[in-house]
Amino acid sequence: MIGYVKGKLISDIEGEIILENNGVGFSITPSAEAYKEIIKNGGGAVYTYMAVREDDISLYGFKSMEEKKMFLKLITVSGIGPKMGMTVLSNMSLTDLAVKIATSDVKGLSQVKGLGKKKAEMIIVELREKMGEEIKESKAETDSVIINLKDKDVEDAMLALTGLGFSKQECVAVLTKAKAQNVEGVQALIAFSLKNIR
Repeated sequence: MIGYVKGKLISDIEGEIILENNGVGFSITPSAEAYKEIIKNGGGAVYTYMAVREDDISLYGFKSMEEKKMFLKLITVSGIGPKMGMTVLSNMSLTDLAVKIATSDVKGLSQVKGLGKKKAEMIIVELREKMGEEIKESKAETDSVIINLKDKDVEDAMLALTGLGFSKQECVAVLTKAKAQNVEGVQALIAFSLKNIR
């Protein structure tokens, strides 16, 4: 499987790019963020996912590993294939998507062209459950801290942050700091966390 491609941009036709690396051209469908970066720099690097079907092999490209991880979560949802997963990712920032899933914002998510309310609901139900399981399965040493933080906004912020690939421990540490500084509301908690988590 091809997981990463770095090269010079040699073609850009209808959102599909070709990156040349050592004389080989890789045809890639990039996310909106990856596309902007590649076009701006005349080349660059993308993390890739190879979708293999009976009649087609396609490469999808992502700006970051976090973006790729979210894409992989999206395509586990029944009825969401790679093309729709890429459409969802390309219509909003990773943070916005994670917040919409964590806060069950069906209306906001269903604004993505071609997605619709039913599929938006499925994404939210299935991915909220998976994100919740990831938190439960991670080390329990921070459980007492989480109990002290318990409120709906913190829970939703935790789901959104773990959906972006951060560990439970990282989330607890930064959310504890946010609450100590009286940061309130899901959006504000996530914004604070993203500025202070790395």
